[in-house]
Amino acid sequence: MNQNPPQQQINIELGEKEAEGIYSNLALISHSAAEFVFDFTRMVPGVPKARVYARIIMTPQHAKSLLAALRDNISKYENQFGEIKVHNDPLKGPRSIGFKTEEKKDDKSGQEPAKGV
Repeated sequence: MNQNPPQQQINIELGEKEAEGIYSNLALISHSAAEFVFDFTRMVPGVPKARVYARIIMTPQHAKSLLAALRDNISKYENQFGEIKVHNDPLKGPRSIGFKTEEKKDDKSGQEPAKGV
């Protein structure tokens, strides 16, 4: 017998401050064996410094679920509005935001260096 358990409904509360949202045009991502760290920043043209406005830390399993949800939502968006054009795509060439990333681990924390998105 193949019965699916009933779906559990989750009530999510969205506070007034959180509902305003935070604009970010740069995400720095680093990870260790136990967690992924997402730092959301805002770059302003002509200003060589960026501030982190939000940091989200999650398990590798939740990070992979987030990736799947982003892929699904981007696919739906592009089906409705057309392909998203990415200028200075970090996956297709060198970054031009003023820092270099290295592929070696940070000796002190065991974390991979942050990569900009």
